[in-house]
Amino acid sequence: MTAPSGIVVLTDRLVARGGLDRVVAGAVAGGVRWVVLREKDLPRAERAALAVDLRAILADVGGTLVVAGPDPLGGDAVHLPAAGPYPPPTRPLVGRSCHDRSELNRLTTEHYATVSPVWLTKTKPGYGPPLGTDGLRTLIEVSPVPVLALGGIETPQQVTACVQTGATGVAVLGALMRAENTIETAATLTSAFAKAVTPVLTQTATKEER
Repeated sequence: MTAPSGIVVLTDRLVARGGLDRVVAGAVAGGVRWVVLREKDLPRAERAALAVDLRAILADVGGTLVVAGPDPLGGDAVHLPAAGPYPPPTRPLVGRSCHDRSELNRLTTEHYATVSPVWLTKTKPGYGPPLGTDGLRTLIEVSPVPVLALGGIETPQQVTACVQTGATGVAVLGALMRAENTIETAATLTSAFAKAVTPVLTQTATKEER
């Protein structure tokens, strides 16, 4: 199983405009192929049922649901907090939230990491300080695994800036959960990612040919 890339949606049903299923369906229609299910406050049975619903939405486009926490809820992919567990469970896909160099240095068998917060975020006000693109780039350079940029990313320009630092994906919560038109917003962000990553791929291919 490959690590997440492109625009990755993090869920928050409490702010999802029109309901979480509708928002995820709109994001998928707009080009998103990766969704991280949070909702950790729900009882396991309710959360597992939600995971089934979201996997059904993603299945039509070959997308993947990643579950926050060590319990994959019947799936194959989990995303762990920085605090643990260590060592990570053996799963086909394991991600980890990281915020600084020391947390990245603790990675062992994880397949990818999120690095945050890049910018101040409405979801976690006061959480930081923000890394900015320079801080993000520094952590990406020392990371042993691919990095998803996370935190306060709402615009195509921010997506482009994250790609230019070397991020393999951009994780978004508020910009999509709160969007008036989820399909349009997702399409705009995924298009920005695709346009930003194309020169990077072209430059890499050119270097390999030399």
